Amino acid sequence: MPCLATSDRYTLDLPPGHRFPIAKYALIREQLLWQGIAPQTDFYDPGLCAEEDILRVHTAEYWHKVRDQRLAPAEVRRLGLPQSEQLVRRSLSSSAGTLQSALKALKDGVALNLAGGTHHAFADRGEGFCVLNDMAIAAAHLLHHGLARQVLVVDLDVHQGDGTASIFQQEPRVFTFSMHAGANYPLRKEKSDLDVELALGTGDAEYLERLRAILPGLVADIQPDFVFFQAGVDVLATDKLGKLALTQIGCRLRDEFVLGLCQDHHLPVAVSMGGGYSERLADIVDAHCNTFRVAYEVWSDITPTEGQRS
Repeated sequence: MPCLATSDRYTLDLPPGHRFPIAKYALIREQLLWQGIAPQTDFYDPGLCAEEDILRVHTAEYWHKVRDQRLAPAEVRRLGLPQSEQLVRRSLSSSAGTLQSALKALKDGVALNLAGGTHHAFADRGEGFCVLNDMAIAAAHLLHHGLARQVLVVDLDVHQGDGTASIFQQEPRVFTFSMHAGANYPLRKEKSDLDVELALGTGDAEYLERLRAILPGLVADIQPDFVFFQAGVDVLATDKLGKLALTQIGCRLRDEFVLGLCQDHHLPVAVSMGGGYSERLADIVDAHCNTFRVAYEVWSDITPTEGQRS
């Protein structure tokens, strides 16, 4: 059964009206329990990420400014979140969630973090609500300890994984694949190993056709022994920042394809949630919960009963 990393530290106090939907992290856990998708015993607190793991990816200068809350006003504006001790602990906990998910996936095949996917964090700066790059930290840990030979990052957030691409630009053991809306944030794109830019308004059929045409070939060519899946739900048509047009069903079919492919090839996969900014918080929560539901259905013989699906 999948293990699910979560913590009370995943939430923090934000100014009224802030556009980052911080409430989703607690609500997703509640929904997973209420719908019967995951039992209480599958949840665990991943603790805090060790500094040595952070420093394999981020510069000491940047990390120390984050840790000591010494970011300049311009850096805070670029980040989009007010600096605080809560933010430091949230970033450490979320990064630990993806790292621990990676370690558990090596044993169980799949593990998921109820946060993470902070792919706009660069080695020397944070951007777009992303302080520390959790997938990069976890991938570097696996490589450093000889737990993976070749890593594939499948980033399907609506925004390009620019920070991850930059961090691993000179690292052949990590292949970065980002499929995203082209005319969208970030304005200045980095170069992933493979970037697929989608036209604004791309819907289910075209999106899934492109993904199905690309990903199996990547797996065959790269022959990874570990996958990180950034499962952002800001691809939804209802998303305020996304500019694509996927439905809830289309988003779920995306997850089924990616996770099913990993399972078919016996590839351990660590899943992080990524973005989601729909006007209705319920749309965000439902789409994220579908990702977890799919993981249970793909890796378990026991799926929620019809009465639990709601």
